Amino acid sequence: MSDKGQGFSVDVRQLEKYYGSIYALKKISFKVERSSIYCLVGPNGAGKTTTFRILATLILPTSGDAYIEGYSVIREPEAVRRVISYLPEEVGAYRNITGLEYLEVIAKIYYKGRGFEEAVERGIKISGLSKKDLRRPMKQYSKGMKRRIQVARALMILPRVAILDEPTIGLDPVQKVELRSIIKSYSKSRGITVLLSTHEMAEAEDLCERVAIIDRGSIVAEGYIEEIIRSVGAKNLEDAFVRLVSGGENAKNSG
Repeated sequence: MSDKGQGFSVDVRQLEKYYGSIYALKKISFKVERSSIYCLVGPNGAGKTTTFRILATLILPTSGDAYIEGYSVIREPEAVRRVISYLPEEVGAYRNITGLEYLEVIAKIYYKGRGFEEAVERGIKISGLSKKDLRRPMKQYSKGMKRRIQVARALMILPRVAILDEPTIGLDPVQKVELRSIIKSYSKSRGITVLLSTHEMAEAEDLCERVAIIDRGSIVAEGYIEEIIRSVGAKNLEDAFVRLVSGGENAKNSG
């Protein structure tokens, strides 16, 4: 294990990613304490998903590095994959197996014996789906049901770091509240570090201890929510977000 990044569960250092002349990320840096919930917030296309794909070792950065539990995403990707779970914003579902069968397949990859049964039970509880729904083929699931089973898959294996890209997308307001409660509970009781993205400021305020506001590949503000709100004289995080993102755009236009 690398000695870098120790003391933090996630340590992102000067990450850049560009495609030709298009910069997706511009030297972003942030750190996430263990067993905490950290949010990347920003508009669509800001760079949130690119950041998460790098942290999940799916793509390489152009420059910079990031450490997950001390492991470099560039030099030690296999070690990183052993300690994370990753939930993409868009993820498919196996159409012809039931929700319960899907959870059992995931559990078999990580556990044997009693551990397997406990993992499946966690998945069932996290999903919030009824026994009837869990025995239906997933091709019959609504978008919200598919999302709930995928979030269950990401948390049931008890990763050291859960990377969740827009975890509540497609859920109704009641389901969103329930899922946020589950995420908070698992982070606190199981010691899971959660790194999630959202474009809903109310969700970030409810879930996260620290946030990074990202716009056009750059972090325009980072820290505790109260500090960010206070630093720009805003009423709440949404107001701060609008001021920071709009301000940055106006500054670029005026330049």
